[in-house]
Amino acid sequence: MALSKGDEFPIHQTPEPVAYSGTDRNFYDRYFFNGYAPDGSGFFALAFGVYPHLDVADAHFCVIRDGVQHCIHASRELGMERMDLEVGPIRIEIVEPLSRLRLTVAQTEGIAAEFEFSGRAFPIEEPRFIHRIGPRAFMDYTRMTQNGRYTGSIEVDGDRREIASGSLGTRDRSWGVRPVGARDEQPLPGVSAPTFFWQWTPINLPGGSLFYHLNANPDGTAWNTRAAWVPEGGSVADVTEGQGTLTASLEPGSRWPARGVLELEVPGAPAVVELKAKDRFQMRGLGYTSPDWGHGINHGPLEVVREDINLAELNPLQPDNLHVQMICETKADNGDIGTGIFEQLILGPYGPMGLNEYFDGGS
Repeated sequence: MALSKGDEFPIHQTPEPVAYSGTDRNFYDRYFFNGYAPDGSGFFALAFGVYPHLDVADAHFCVIRDGVQHCIHASRELGMERMDLEVGPIRIEIVEPLSRLRLTVAQTEGIAAEFEFSGRAFPIEEPRFIHRIGPRAFMDYTRMTQNGRYTGSIEVDGDRREIASGSLGTRDRSWGVRPVGARDEQPLPGVSAPTFFWQWTPINLPGGSLFYHLNANPDGTAWNTRAAWVPEGGSVADVTEGQGTLTASLEPGSRWPARGVLELEVPGAPAVVELKAKDRFQMRGLGYTSPDWGHGINHGPLEVVREDINLAELNPLQPDNLHVQMICETKADNGDIGTGIFEQLILGPYGPMGLNEYFDGGS
């Protein structure tokens, strides 16, 4: 029997019970959060994913202190119940849809947290991401994104600290099809190793929230991109959209961004925003490209582990270290100073940055 708690709510999208999400085994439904102090310090992040056709849910929490990224990974069997937003010690509570969420990490191996996210304005809906490799749908998903404020506390090995006053960050919700779970071992005829280029820059400025993203082919041709602006306290009617161009440079010998200049044509937004990286967060701590904790992997009824990543000791060209979020100081052409994230993942060649091999670094 496939009935679950979700069937009590008017949220069905097909004639089937909520437990079934179409027929693609790679369907997923995910929450993502990050936060930082006004000066960019004290970075923390949380992710929570549900994979209905794999019958798995997983969650991750990370916080950076003194150059070490402390992580909790958790995975459980879903049991076809998508409404229970809890995996091991990590739990999400929706206080006010599209506005306020409460997140908890129960004391686990020295790490605990309790904090609340409150949106600065109505979330934006990014354009639908559809990308195929040959005949196979590699991605087909929708995402909403929202900047906001955080309050609460985080504890690491007995050192409990209040989240700094004025802390900001970004959260998103995405759902659809992405590669999840065990990799498909059957290659596609005529298709070499897949390439991927991704940049995402959610920025908190004094007057509002700025968003830009780019998915591109190896020659730099965009297949999904857009910029958007929403003023402080803005409603869905206040969201403005347009285009942007991000010129970025890499840290030598890596594929990690060091700085960027974002030029925009978006009503209400600055025309130019400069980004300068200050600190680095490894996305593998949330399961992205993780060799052990990739999204949707079945770890049994319940598995919870801690991982500590010394950020200074990593090989930047190791595949699971390529995907990063750089915490950036930003400066707009109107003089506004802000803080934001420069997320980047480059797999394979990318001509505009002079990357010619699958894992070579910038010069």
